[in-house]
Amino acid sequence: MSHKRATKRKAFIAAGGVAAIGAAALILPNAMASQTESNEAAPKTLAASDAGDLASQLQELLGDAFAGAYYDSGEQQLIINVIDGLEIDGDDNNVIIQAQSAGAEVREVDNSWTELQEGAATLKEQASVPGTAWAIDPRTNKIQVTADSTVTGENWDTIESTVKSLGSGMATIKKSAGTFKTFLEGGDAIFGGGARCSAGFNVVNAEGAPAFLTAGHCGVAEAEWSEEEGGAPIGTVDAATATFPGTGDFALVNYNDPATQAASTVDLGNGETVDINAAGEAAVGLQVFRMGSTTGLADGQVTGLEATVNYPEGTVTGLIQTNVCAEPGDSGGSLFTEDGQAIGLTSGGSGDCTVGGETFFQPVTTALAAVGATLGDAGAGAGEEAAGGAGDAAGAGEEADGGAAAGAGEEADGGAAAAAGAGEEEAAAAGAGEEEAAAAGVGEEEAAAAGAGEEEAAAAGAGQEEHTGDQGVDEQGVEQ
Repeated sequence: MSHKRATKRKAFIAAGGVAAIGAAALILPNAMASQTESNEAAPKTLAASDAGDLASQLQELLGDAFAGAYYDSGEQQLIINVIDGLEIDGDDNNVIIQAQSAGAEVREVDNSWTELQEGAATLKEQASVPGTAWAIDPRTNKIQVTADSTVTGENWDTIESTVKSLGSGMATIKKSAGTFKTFLEGGDAIFGGGARCSAGFNVVNAEGAPAFLTAGHCGVAEAEWSEEEGGAPIGTVDAATATFPGTGDFALVNYNDPATQAASTVDLGNGETVDINAAGEAAVGLQVFRMGSTTGLADGQVTGLEATVNYPEGTVTGLIQTNVCAEPGDSGGSLFTEDGQAIGLTSGGSGDCTVGGETFFQPVTTALAAVGATLGDAGAGAGEEAAGGAGDAAGAGEEADGGAAAGAGEEADGGAAAAAGAGEEEAAAAGAGEEEAAAAGVGEEEAAAAGAGEEEAAAAGAGQEEHTGDQGVDEQGVEQ
């Protein structure tokens, strides 16, 4: 594969919100204030992307008292649910105090997280009807069940009766106008045979070699993927870890060329990129952005966790539910926050970007753990021409028909899909990473504050901010 220098103007959103989670983590072990003090403390404001990580920490601390969490974007506060009437004393009392001291508002609810999970398990056992999905919504403290337009007659009766059997306060059901499907399509972006998907995030595999994540239903559909339709393969699926259907929808694609430089960015089109600095946890209410090869950039909120979707191909569990739109060809594309946290990989859903609908995502954190990969640049050296892989990115407007390499502003319909390779001045900055990277607000200090990780930042050399991540396959033209 030829390597071209391309640079990009990093202009999407300023990094920095992730730093707050570090402060919260420091507060937790020492927050042994009195009950009186905790009652007087007002909830603290938190950046949206910090909420998921803090919620995970508090879930572990609260144990059986935990009943879910969500983010109130209006108040910029994390709401933690605890069981109504729970005997709060001793260590439990201290944990509640810690939650409040860390900045969360504590709310009493009826259904525990365990009870909600058990209800979801009953739905899976008794009502796994194609065209249905359910997720836990901490805002309502209920399971939200959705049935698409194909669910009628006996199937609808099955869903309805199962929901009722859970009890009036446990679950609700609604109809969706669309149909649940995976977003795989023949076309352009990353290509495998007659299929088209989108690349998600660049990673370093367990052997320390460059790779990228995409949807599992893409990985099981085709073994090799290229950056152009009919082009030479650039990556091969790790068949041993590709998952779909089942406990997730993810696949690891190893780059065939071990010297591939994999940039830690998502192309947004029009020469704009966002640096990916860490993997984050989803929280209901979190504002998220999705990039895909068909519809480009879209945004919305997380609306449910631990979602189960009954696709025609089979049932998938452990997903994130959102109201972000997506369409065929967007499968595998990246879901991320404004400050550069990798959240998910596009799985499927109903509707489109005209009428809207529900869309589901594979959590990045569980995908990384399952395949043994980490976010990173596979050791790209600082100052190298291709540092971060940006130097490999197809130049603006070049190989736009290669899908992921679609240059900024070109083939927007095929890949606003992470116009990898759009724009030229900053991919050099992605490698040299000095003046322009600093000007773009992605200096070394912010990369560290954003949780990019000290080891990855060091491995990335001067251009840490771009090399910490996983995404772009900028150089490869594989679009996110």
